[in-house]
Amino acid sequence: MLIAPPEIEYPSSDGEPLAESYDHLYAILVLLEMLRQYLTGRQAIVLSNQFLYYAQGFPRMRVAPDVMVIFDVAPGGRDNYKVWEEGQVPSVIFEITSRGTQAIDQGFKRGLYAQMGVKEYWLFDPKREWLEEQLQGYKLVGEEYQLIPENQSQILGLRLSIEDKKIALHRVDNGERLLFPGELAGAIEQERQARLEAEQARLEAEQARLQAEKTKQEMEILLQRYREQFGELD
Repeated sequence: MLIAPPEIEYPSSDGEPLAESYDHLYAILVLLEMLRQYLTGRQAIVLSNQFLYYAQGFPRMRVAPDVMVIFDVAPGGRDNYKVWEEGQVPSVIFEITSRGTQAIDQGFKRGLYAQMGVKEYWLFDPKREWLEEQLQGYKLVGEEYQLIPENQSQILGLRLSIEDKKIALHRVDNGERLLFPGELAGAIEQERQARLEAEQARLEAEQARLQAEKTKQEMEILLQRYREQFGELD
């Protein structure tokens, strides 16, 4: 009698903290939300600090990128990401780096991502602990990464810059800077207020129109009564 091999488990968490400091966590969450909003409606997902399994049958062969963008997959969240199930490797990976993670970010992860075929690899050092420019992007050329000039992502169609310990994103096609989550909430509130004011103005205009129509009808009734009593006006 054949005995089925035990099912391999691919955990979604290891109990480790999401980031080593508030600055790192904030940079991750802001970037995650901005990219998620930017890619809404496209066949793409943006995941953060979730296990990326790259070898079927080997659950220890995994990495947890701070932020990764994967194209040509069904939108929606994932508890973890298995390359062999989805059929796509991440196109862009961001690591929010520090002095403590410098060696692995520059060594193991850079080599692994290049071997996997990740087209762009970005490092952001919010505290400027070891990256002088704070933000450094690489594109895959052959089997090696080369620096990306002017911090412009061809894959995302975005130019990246730094603003108050965060990565700012600018559309290449029109130069527009994407709103940070806090700014987006303010813009939504302004839009809501503008819609309310426009609706109020419309109601007031409609009331004025109805009042004018009512006044016109009343004048016509009075004029008709006058004609009935006194004849036509000279």
